[in-house]
Amino acid sequence: VLPWRTIESVMTPEGLLELRQRGDRSCLITIAGRVLMTSDAHRSEEALARLACAPLAGRARPHLLLGGLGMGYTLRAALDALPGAAQVTVVDLNRVVVDWCRGPLAALTERAIDDPRVKVLVANVAQVIAAAPAASLDAIVLDLYEGPHEATSRASASLYGASALQRAWTALGPGGVLAIWSEERDQPFEARLAAAGFEMERHRAGAGGRTHTIYVGVRPASPGNGRGSPRRDRR
Repeated sequence: VLPWRTIESVMTPEGLLELRQRGDRSCLITIAGRVLMTSDAHRSEEALARLACAPLAGRARPHLLLGGLGMGYTLRAALDALPGAAQVTVVDLNRVVVDWCRGPLAALTERAIDDPRVKVLVANVAQVIAAAPAASLDAIVLDLYEGPHEATSRASASLYGASALQRAWTALGPGGVLAIWSEERDQPFEARLAAAGFEMERHRAGAGGRTHTIYVGVRPASPGNGRGSPRRDRR
């Protein structure tokens, strides 16, 4: 077995962020020693993008906001599912991740980040959502570290709290989609998502090992802020 070698590392507020490589194509991104993602396992990221884009079928020029770039697999899957006139705004906190996706990771996704439909912002996605004009987005996709988690994602959390979900609701137009990747199911978050008015589905992604949770909330097309409810688990 070939050893991992560190391509680049940079200190961040969350700890040391590292890109590692083994052989020609196996890559790994870690934060503070913990694996964030690997090029050898990305089914759940691709499923997240497909599930987010499916309700947008038929829209000629959808605008999707993607929070979290990672290795670019979610972005690649979204681009493959969206029409040629779509717009995808990618938001990531770390400039170095953007540089990696334009450099050593580019071949993994056929240079998805350089697609003419893509605009990249190095920023805090919670702030970008808060600043978005009302009904300006067709989908918000959050593919971030851990996702909602009962132990750390409180009701006041900037991305998964009640106020944050209301800000996402405002930024989305009727029929808009909020899709979120999570390491595991978080029932308090599900209650907040339903209380915010989203019609929610909970999906389980992955096979042959640990499965992750994907939440898909749709803002109803009809006026009003009703209460959604979780549906059964889906694969």
